[in-house]
Amino acid sequence: MAELKLSESRDLTRIERIGAHSHIRGLGLDSALEPRAVSEGMVGQASARKAAGVILQMIKEGKIAGRAILLAGQPGTGKTAIAMGMAKSLGQETPFAMMAGSELFSLEMSKTEALMQAFRKAIGVRIKEETEVIEGEVVEIQIDRPAVSGAASKTGKLTLKTTEMETVYDLGAKMIEALSKEKVQSGDVIAIDKASGKITKLGRSFARSKDYDAMGPQTKFVQCPDGELQKRKEVVHCVTLHEIDVINSRTHGFLALFTGDTGEIRAEVREQIDTKVAEWREEGKAEIVPGVLFIDEVHMLDIECFSFLNRALENEMAPILVVATNRGITNIRGTTYKSPHGIPIDLLDRLLIISTQPYTEDEIRKILDIRCQEEDVEMSEDAKVLLTKIGVEASLRYAIHLITGAALACQKRKGKLVEMEDISRVYQLFLDVKRSTQYLMEYQNQYMFNEVPAREGEEDEAIAMHS
Repeated sequence: MAELKLSESRDLTRIERIGAHSHIRGLGLDSALEPRAVSEGMVGQASARKAAGVILQMIKEGKIAGRAILLAGQPGTGKTAIAMGMAKSLGQETPFAMMAGSELFSLEMSKTEALMQAFRKAIGVRIKEETEVIEGEVVEIQIDRPAVSGAASKTGKLTLKTTEMETVYDLGAKMIEALSKEKVQSGDVIAIDKASGKITKLGRSFARSKDYDAMGPQTKFVQCPDGELQKRKEVVHCVTLHEIDVINSRTHGFLALFTGDTGEIRAEVREQIDTKVAEWREEGKAEIVPGVLFIDEVHMLDIECFSFLNRALENEMAPILVVATNRGITNIRGTTYKSPHGIPIDLLDRLLIISTQPYTEDEIRKILDIRCQEEDVEMSEDAKVLLTKIGVEASLRYAIHLITGAALACQKRKGKLVEMEDISRVYQLFLDVKRSTQYLMEYQNQYMFNEVPAREGEEDEAIAMHS
């Protein structure tokens, strides 16, 4: 009989892909907003990080709306890294929406609608509501199943206690189902929302910690609740304005959030939501959490988008806008006018500009060390020196790309440590921009549609022949 081969099952939650900025954990600033040399994955760019730290403080206080920041610098100087560091430093509560300039040009909705949705995604609403909760430790659960199937529904009793009182509750079929779904057993501390009947398992009681010899790492022990079993609790929900828009504008409601099929949202819906949120603010039920909208490659926007941004930043519900570009003085898209960074002067005037400087050799070395650690690659000192030299002469991005390639070349020769020979092998296999350009110039006439700029002598000769 053929042997059955079972496919290897992997725990999908543990698989983590390593991205270009996955090593960044924050901005690497101390409590006085002074940048540390190497911290939280950030290296160098001291003045830019310090400036970003000040902006971060401004966002956390949430008092000023509609400020805009421009991160400007050459390619590969860490603009996106600073934006990612800001996102990580803000934490989960503050909304952070990220997009590239070219994302707006889709066929499904207008550019201004896509920008408006991005703005609304970056504004959070913290809604507070009071609910009645039954909170206690489960003493016992009794479920009576009928002898004949289908004769009657299940019934049961649930005994809950706090340090001061104990009560027995009669259970209906829905509650029995909810309890069995949550795998509630005696000794668990649970909370039941009276309005919705939702059961939340808070953990195991300390009194029952000796019940089992071994426990899983996910088992959490909590104190038995004190006071009354029924309590009034304040629950805080955090949603973005865009989520509220989608739920109220679509026939299939919140499902559109998961499918991504949000379509265009009417202005009347947004006005009604803004009025309602303003009412909640006055009543103290909700508060606005202005977040951050980060637009990378902002020079890809056209003059219409820039006009819209000008207007949108004046709104009191506007988030902090952070944009990044690597362009110098170039055409504003959609016009023939040139402007610094490809951004109109009136919008540039509203921006606080943070510039990033090219990395020094020492900083490139430190970044490569961090990337080797992140990608789990062990490299010899000589190989790191060579890689740093490549990073200085070619580009930092090219040097980072070579790390994985060199690790694979090392694996091929069954080595444990990446040596200089592995680096030089992948350096020969993969060209950087300079060597690729040089190659193109040499073999240009063998390529299609080749247009090599003519040399001065040849140009004069061609003119003479023509005349």
